[in-house]
Amino acid sequence: MAYGERLAAAMTRRLGRECLYTPSARLALYLALRRWCRPGGRVLMSPVNDDVILFVVLAAGLRPVQAPVSAADGNIDPDAVPESMWRGIDAVLTTNLYGMPDRVRELRSRCEDLGIPLLEDAAHAIGTHVDGQLIGTFGAAGAFSLSKHVQGKAGGFLAVEDARTRRELEQLRDDLLTPARLRQDLATTLMPLARSAVRGLHLVRPVWRTAQRLGLLERDGFRMPLEAHRLAVSGTRAPNLPAYEPWLRVDLHNFHDRHGPLVRGQLALRLAALDGDLVRRRAGVAQLSGTAWASPALRDRLTHEGPLPLFRAPLLVEDRNALVDRLVSHGIISGYIYDAPLDDYAGIEFSDPSPSPAAARWFASHVLPADPLQAGRVMRALRRESVVPAHFTAPASTAAHKQPLGQ
Repeated sequence: MAYGERLAAAMTRRLGRECLYTPSARLALYLALRRWCRPGGRVLMSPVNDDVILFVVLAAGLRPVQAPVSAADGNIDPDAVPESMWRGIDAVLTTNLYGMPDRVRELRSRCEDLGIPLLEDAAHAIGTHVDGQLIGTFGAAGAFSLSKHVQGKAGGFLAVEDARTRRELEQLRDDLLTPARLRQDLATTLMPLARSAVRGLHLVRPVWRTAQRLGLLERDGFRMPLEAHRLAVSGTRAPNLPAYEPWLRVDLHNFHDRHGPLVRGQLALRLAALDGDLVRRRAGVAQLSGTAWASPALRDRLTHEGPLPLFRAPLLVEDRNALVDRLVSHGIISGYIYDAPLDDYAGIEFSDPSPSPAAARWFASHVLPADPLQAGRVMRALRRESVVPAHFTAPASTAAHKQPLGQ
């Protein structure tokens, strides 16, 4: 039996696509990039994304190309991508930021016209659909994360179109896995339970503040240190997963460990409870979508398709950075903030910049990702803090063609 075959079979039944189990979504994405892109290729992606994904692209020996995004949801805006940029890329990588779907039908159409692969990062988007079709089933491959929706602290999948491709990727995956370690498996199994206990005992604030004071957090800010000189040296060895491990392992040190039966058994139980989790997320999204802070895309999705089971609901607020610190006193830790945009963070040495960066910069600095499972607590905290909603107005050069968002 192939490694993780039972978990993969469960996900295959859910998606209707062949699935490969991986220890993490970041390893799943790496496999997809290696399988469908030649070294030196150029990958169009959203700059409002986790810095780890930038390093996954670099580790695969590829050049990140930052796309213009929508200020309504932070995802790629296909209409704003210049024709010259379309002609110069070798693949498109979606984000489905916080679970909000990319304009995937348009992106797939462009990819088909260009003869290039569409790769879907669905780490935030288990259960998200477009016109009834699940995200992660539109492109050549879709990468999913169990550490997001089911809080497993491990586990991912790569969904592909056929069994032959899955078997090819199994071999590449197995070559990249490091041996299982009992101590690490125990930590991975117990971590979600410890986090649940901290929340249940209302200890989020003291535990978080203590970790900050003791320097136990891997990130001092929203982005990890780039370490440009060291990164440039690693670039001379790409494609090469170990060369980029210092960046790829941040927040998930066991991202390519061969998890033992203890971890996989826990993930099977959590995956079996996924549908209940998605129901609760839809309920929370419905609440947050009706607030003054909801992004335009969030309100629009609620109106036309009902609430999606988002990983986080994108709220748009003024003075976001100061608010994030104040929310800790309400027991709310605001993670998954991707500011600055990747082209500003990485610079031209490591990424092609967006030709229209204004929307990405605005969205990244104003979005507050709210956990739908804590919708009531988040709404009470924002009211107590008298938080002002934020509204994007297009720069003067484009204002004549687009209306302000969120007004």
